[in-house]
Amino acid sequence: MNNGVVGVLLLALGGFLVGGVYSTWKTAKFMAVVLGIAALLAIGGAIFWLMS
Repeated sequence: MNNGVVGVLLLALGGFLVGGVYSTWKTAKFMAVVLGIAALLAIGGAIFWLMS
């Protein structure tokens, strides 16, 4: 796979996880925090992947 494709897929995953944080924040705060950490890791990985 091309490096750009992997970076874009990681960004899409991060966006999907951010949406999960938004939707679960009122009902399950612990799960929202876990999803938020996963989203930060995915977005950070995408930025790192695209810069390397």
